[in-house]
Amino acid sequence: MAKLVNEDLFPEVHNPEDTCTINKRCLFRTQDGHRVVLVSGVVLAQYAVTDRMAEALAMVNLVAAGWADQKEVARAFSCTARTVRRHQRRFEDGGLAALGHEAGYPRGRARMAHSRRRWVEQLWSDGHSQREIARRMGVSETAVRKLLRRWGCTALPPVQTEFTLASKAEAASSTVPAASGGPRQTPAPEFSGSAPPPPSVTYDTDPTDRRGDRLLAYLGLLDDAAPLFGSGASIPRAGVLLALPALMATGIFECAQQAYGSLGPAFYGLRTSLLTLMLMALWRIKRPEGLKEYSPQDLGRVLGLDRAPEVKTLRRKLARLAAGGRAAELGRALARRRVAARGNALGFLYVDGHVRVYHGQHRLPKAHVARMRLSMPATSDYWVNDTAGDPWFVVTAEANAGLVKMLPPILKEVRALVGPRRLTFVFDRGGFSPKLFQQILAADFDLLTYRKGRHPRIARKRFQTCQMRLDGRTFSYVLADQEVRLLKGKLRLRQVTRLAEDGHQTPILTSRRDLPAAQVAYRMFERWRQENFFKYLREEYALDALAEYATEPDDPQREVPNPAWARVDAQLRQAQAQLDRLQAEYGLEALTNVEKQRPTMRGFKVAQGKLNARIEQAMQQVSQLEARRDAVPRRVPVQATTQEPIVKLAPERKHLTNLVKMVAYQAESDLFRLIAPHYRRVQDEGRTLIQSALASAADLEVTDKELRVTLAPLSSPHRTRVIAALCEELNATETVFPGSRLRLCYTIREFS
Repeated sequence: MAKLVNEDLFPEVHNPEDTCTINKRCLFRTQDGHRVVLVSGVVLAQYAVTDRMAEALAMVNLVAAGWADQKEVARAFSCTARTVRRHQRRFEDGGLAALGHEAGYPRGRARMAHSRRRWVEQLWSDGHSQREIARRMGVSETAVRKLLRRWGCTALPPVQTEFTLASKAEAASSTVPAASGGPRQTPAPEFSGSAPPPPSVTYDTDPTDRRGDRLLAYLGLLDDAAPLFGSGASIPRAGVLLALPALMATGIFECAQQAYGSLGPAFYGLRTSLLTLMLMALWRIKRPEGLKEYSPQDLGRVLGLDRAPEVKTLRRKLARLAAGGRAAELGRALARRRVAARGNALGFLYVDGHVRVYHGQHRLPKAHVARMRLSMPATSDYWVNDTAGDPWFVVTAEANAGLVKMLPPILKEVRALVGPRRLTFVFDRGGFSPKLFQQILAADFDLLTYRKGRHPRIARKRFQTCQMRLDGRTFSYVLADQEVRLLKGKLRLRQVTRLAEDGHQTPILTSRRDLPAAQVAYRMFERWRQENFFKYLREEYALDALAEYATEPDDPQREVPNPAWARVDAQLRQAQAQLDRLQAEYGLEALTNVEKQRPTMRGFKVAQGKLNARIEQAMQQVSQLEARRDAVPRRVPVQATTQEPIVKLAPERKHLTNLVKMVAYQAESDLFRLIAPHYRRVQDEGRTLIQSALASAADLEVTDKELRVTLAPLSSPHRTRVIAALCEELNATETVFPGSRLRLCYTIREFS
């Protein structure tokens, strides 16, 4: 019995020192100079520890069969994942014999003598490429690259003798025909009122083989690949080229050139990357990851490339653009171009915030999500739309600031963009603030918004029916027009109240006294165009998609609601509710009191002594909680409420993608307006028709001066005729494909 007591019923078990675990089902044991590899208890390999070839074969078999990954094998066998990959590659190329590679420099491979260092340095300083140096030295290019890195020669050579590009002035003045094997020169399209971007040059002649331009980009001699088209039939999704005239009219390529300059030496440069992003939006490829579902070669034929950029490439371009921190500058430049092109549509500006819900792990400020009726972690963007409902520019709010706080900086931004013009801002009840109204009027703007809070009802006899015809439609409202005073008479505004069929009254405040009452109501209710815009972009363009996961430090002194105040306030509300219940019970007892039994108030109080004591106790508790709440600050710095880092989502990449989607939507709206005279059901099916045309296949025919786009017929003759009329109007613009000399010419095959 004593022996059983001294024994440990649950002895601590450790793996023997000669056992190494690879993962849950794989391990190996080493003993007496030999090693056994086991998978689920079954022997996979047995070899001597000194047998390097057998050990390499065991590592290859573990990874090839899927029993372990490269990192697990590398960690267990005390090597790197690169070594495991090297073993796999050698086994695939030469079998088991290739795994018997000896340590040290490979036999039979030429090795560069140290005495030839001066020769290598001379060739590098003369501008020869690493490939050319390796050819002359009789070694591999990898050896030259490692040698130059070891010597500190990491910068590109100052001169490239392999490929000599003419200067921009020479390139602009002379062009060698493609048939002669020389470079093709393709200048970017001209914008009205400004100089065109510098021309693009290509040394390739085959649209499906752009190795020459890729080599130039690798050598640092090319900032962006020039488009090089090839003729073809039924090219998928080539109908998106219909949107190019509208995209060019926005001036995005010129504005981006001014803001960012260049992405550096690259085959997919600034122009190509922006064009790809905008065409993706029109194709409804909502995220860069969506490119995996499409053929890069097919998309590249539409862009004038051998293949379109893929997911990692495009995300890397976005990251490089975001690192520049110039999305706000690009947005202002686009807004100025919009003012110059469609300034008449800026009489009424609709301002509203859009909340993007965040479901990640970081702690972000919360915002009220109206469509969900919840308060959730989110980021708020404030959009300014023109009279037609098209977006003009967008800003990101700091810590989900409300409309009352965001409108003053928006006023300054608009004033800088439009100059001394007097515009009317239209917004919902979220911006109701008489003090804000005074700021708007002081800034020489007008306002139009709903009245918030309690207001006196208007007698029915003061309403009258008002009719008006605007935008080709007739509207009728039952309205009452009057003057109102706010801020104790300091602010006088006009109030137009609409009477609904159910008797509900909707008061509208405005400073515009020159407009008819019906037009005031119409402009206010047209605010729903902006709500429809948000819904459309959320569904069709993935407006709420998270562009990046990176965060950046936020202001730790930013004030937030105090959780301690909220807790005391909740206790106070519970105490007040308990007091209300007790008082109601006391009143009910008084109401049902039998006067014959207790004819005096004194007798009633004596009978209800316990209830009186409970009421007094509840009143005392309410007083104490009110004093506690008054002693606690209602708002405190955010760093006082949490121990976690104070961060916010990095806004730059999201702002940039918002601008790209905004430009794509503007182009779609321009096409929508062009087909309006030719399509009766344009209000119901116009955007669907445009989307179908942009997603359709098309034939491409390339001549010396034109890129002819022949679209496939649509689903019905009348829809085909509408697109045919659109093609005629687009041909009149004489738009040139960006980065080329080719003028776009559109036609559509007849419906058969």
